[in-house]
Amino acid sequence: MTTAESLRRKLDACPAGLPGWKQFEDIGLEILDFLLCPPLTRPIIQPRTYSGIDRRDAVFPNRNHGAQNHWGHLLTELNARMILVEFKNYDKEDIGKDEVNQTRNYLNAPMGSLALMVVNKIPDESAHIKRNTIFAQDGKVILFITAEHLKEMLYMKERGEDPADLIVDALERFYLQHE
Repeated sequence: MTTAESLRRKLDACPAGLPGWKQFEDIGLEILDFLLCPPLTRPIIQPRTYSGIDRRDAVFPNRNHGAQNHWGHLLTELNARMILVEFKNYDKEDIGKDEVNQTRNYLNAPMGSLALMVVNKIPDESAHIKRNTIFAQDGKVILFITAEHLKEMLYMKERGEDPADLIVDALERFYLQHE
């Protein structure tokens, strides 16, 4: 069994909601690390602000200054110096505007303007509207990356393609739907 297949199976075995929140976060980090490092630097897990008030799930440093790859492009376009990743593994409740706003608040100028919300289900309409408002007000981009996206990225890596293509595609789709 390939590493990618093993990771897909682990993701499929993850229960939704509170029973699987830590498992979803752990397997999500394992997948993103496998897919994106390098060219991104290995993630800083659970970093806290100095005061300890804010705790982000993970941050992938992007040191691709001047690189001719997707991450160099995102660093230039969105000042995506640190790629914020927040995990949401919900069961019955919706992933809504409050979760998007929480992610927004974790993005600051030194980090840049790109966050990935890795979700086990599609966020509701209020989440989509909120991220559009955030982009219009702050220029911050929050992309929803589903478990299905993660699996597709694993297939891409197996085919020798760049999994970051999916992230750039998601960014372009976000720009197209933004109003």
